[in-house]
Amino acid sequence: MRELIRTNDPVLLSFAESLLKEAEIACLIADQGMSVLEGSLGLLPRRLLVPSEDAAEARTILCDAGLAHELRPPEEEGGW
Repeated sequence: MRELIRTNDPVLLSFAESLLKEAEIACLIADQGMSVLEGSLGLLPRRLLVPSEDAAEARTILCDAGLAHELRPPEEEGGW
């Protein structure tokens, strides 16, 4: 899995997730359950993850949608 976006903005995550789902790219919003621990204040960022083999295509889709400035640099994507 590759981390493409890390943000506190739920609208941004929802938009990015819908773009990827429309393109039939599996994605996961990680750390959503952390809101229980933080009291739903939105202090802890959520992460948008995609399979490593789909990361390049996902980046292109998100860039084309005007979200390039939200993407993690490729060297910071990490992988699991």
